[in-house]
Parts: sequence; structure tokens; C-alpha cells
Amino acid sequence: MMEVISWLALLIVLVVIELATMGLTTIWFAGGALVATIAAACGAPLFLQIALFLIVSVVLLVFTRPLAMRYFNTGRTKTNVDSVIGERGIVTEAIDNLKGCGQVTLNGMQWTARSAQEEITIPEGTVVLVESVDGVKLIVKAEKEESGL
Repeated sequence: MMEVISWLALLIVLVVIELATMGLTTIWFAGGALVATIAAACGAPLFLQIALFLIVSVVLLVFTRPLAMRYFNTGRTKTNVDSVIGERGIVTEAIDNLKGCGQVTLNGMQWTARSAQEEITIPEGTVVLVESVDGVKLIVKAEKEESGL
């Protein structure tokens, strides 16, 4: 009886964690705990309960997680930070990493910016490409002008 209560407690804890995080991580182990609870209620020995918990958890994790992730992440939209990478902006205040200054206007919004190359200063009016985001600062590089134009 104590084994059933222990497995049931683990099941509840795992489900609560999953509901709190919605990360599709502990739900697979909750499935294993459910099977182990049923096995314990049927009088299975402890080694079999543990084996069933591990086997069912791993099988659920390996075979159903990729499928679930594909369907649950389809409507996920990029955040502002994710969507600016690769975008073009214009320098509104010269970017100088040594002085710790620089701003870029991107999609009508002002961003603090730093040069991707430490030693390069990017003058005001230059068109830049966003390489990454570090906290609230854009990491940019000057857009290369194509030769022959």
C-alpha cells in the first residue's frame, strides 16, 4: 500500500510541475509513474515497478515527444528579439564599443547597439545588419555595399 501512495505522490508532483512549466518534459515521467502506480496496486514487486517506470518513461519520451513538439510549437510566433536577427537598421548614433555608445533605428524603434567587431566604429547613417541580441543591445555589423553598382 505504501508503494502505491509513493508512486501516486510522484505522479501528482510530476503533473503539477508539468502544469506549472508547460515544457513537455515531466509529463512523460508522469506516464511512467502512472504505470508504476497501477503495477504497485496489482501487487507487482518493487523492482518491476521501477523497471516499468523507467521503460515507459523512456519510451514515451523518445517516441512521442518529437511528435508532440511538432504539433504544440506550430503556432509559436517569434518574439521581438527573435524577429530582429537578420533585419536591417540604420545607425542614428555612431557605434563605438570602446566608448560604449551607439544606437540603431530598426522598424521604427530605437535600440542600443554595439559592433560585432570590437575594433570597428560604425558611423551615423550606416545601414547595418543585426547579427544577434545581447540583453537589450543589438549586435550589428555594417552592411557590405555590393561592388559594381
